Amino acid sequence: MTARRQWVLLALLVVSIGINYIDRSNLSVAATDLSRELSLGPGDLGRLLSAFFWSYAVFLLGAAWLVGRCNVYLVYGLAFVVWSAATALMGFAHSLSGLFALRLVLGMGESMAYPAYSRMIACDFPARHRGLANSAIDAGAKAGPALGTLVGGLIVARLGWRYLFYFLGFGAMLWLAPWFAMIPRGQRATEAATLEPAGPSFWEIAKKRDFWGTVVALFCGNYAWYFILTWLPAYLETERHFSKTMMAVYGSIPYWGIAIASITSGWFSDRLIERGGSAVRVRKTLAASGLLLATLVLPANLLTNQVAAMALMTAGCLAYGLFSSNCWAITQTLGGPSAAGKWTGMQNCLGNLAGIAAPWLTGLIVEKTGQFFLAFVAVCVCLVIGACSYLFVVGNAAPIEWGAEARRNRGLLYSGGNH
Repeated sequence: MTARRQWVLLALLVVSIGINYIDRSNLSVAATDLSRELSLGPGDLGRLLSAFFWSYAVFLLGAAWLVGRCNVYLVYGLAFVVWSAATALMGFAHSLSGLFALRLVLGMGESMAYPAYSRMIACDFPARHRGLANSAIDAGAKAGPALGTLVGGLIVARLGWRYLFYFLGFGAMLWLAPWFAMIPRGQRATEAATLEPAGPSFWEIAKKRDFWGTVVALFCGNYAWYFILTWLPAYLETERHFSKTMMAVYGSIPYWGIAIASITSGWFSDRLIERGGSAVRVRKTLAASGLLLATLVLPANLLTNQVAAMALMTAGCLAYGLFSSNCWAITQTLGGPSAAGKWTGMQNCLGNLAGIAAPWLTGLIVEKTGQFFLAFVAVCVCLVIGACSYLFVVGNAAPIEWGAEARRNRGLLYSGGNH
């Protein structure tokens, strides 16, 4: 793939992940209005917010298997159609069960995203550029909720919550035209995919200690992220007493903070690696530091001054960007091109169980205590555990040798010892 085509591909992927995260977070923007119309309590809302992650987590393994055997460009485009249609249809829903079912379909469609991204980047981008490529995609993931909260909140305030889903679902399909115009015809996703199409088995990956270190770190980081993604708008409206318009403006700021930090961190990590730093050591140190510093969200919750609280909340989110921009680059470096898709799918499957836990547990805490303090405590406990997983479980060696490659290299070693 030419350099120009690489960057066009990356630009389209950044736009698509922005749309992806707008669609998975739009329910939280409409949460208070939707709850009033459908008479939903915090517990009902928590279950509805977690519905997406039930299907998303389950279908990630199938997505990981699929991207290793089919044209990943085509499969990803079809998945985009599925999740955009589900978003649009939510505007027509009139019951909790209808919304719940459509959120499940949304999760099925969006499960294809990260295994596809990871395989494309691991195969089509050299290691020295993967930090920037991953951070650009991560910045898109964070800019999506920022735009969704800002623009979506204004749409809901002026037109109602149903129009938010109409605009997002049908409007997003415009992205499909340039995507299907540029994908390769009649070939696999990447040239590298034909070198070792199957790669290591799921079981072979699961036997690696590094794999479980990345899973724990992702679960803990995701718990914090999905708490922010699903409950921040409702928190600002109910506990901080922001109006819908104030929530739209100020609620988007933490997401912008993560996006800016993600791009900066990705660029910085690439520079450190180019100067001789170990790829995994550099990236996991930045990721662990980001998780620890993100605990600033707890004191932010305790401040009564609105400006100071939002400033500290944004600082914690800025720190979180150090983790989110390096998370998948660590996986791609450890797994290599042959394992990146499967490893990502497995890691994302287990890590996104946090998407089930965080919205549901937060709703339960708020329903029982009437406030968000203990919910913030749970977030910070997870952040510390995730940082420790990177520091003490994930090793510094990369990449891992798989199957025939490892046997071949061992044979060369033994042969060299006989001379």
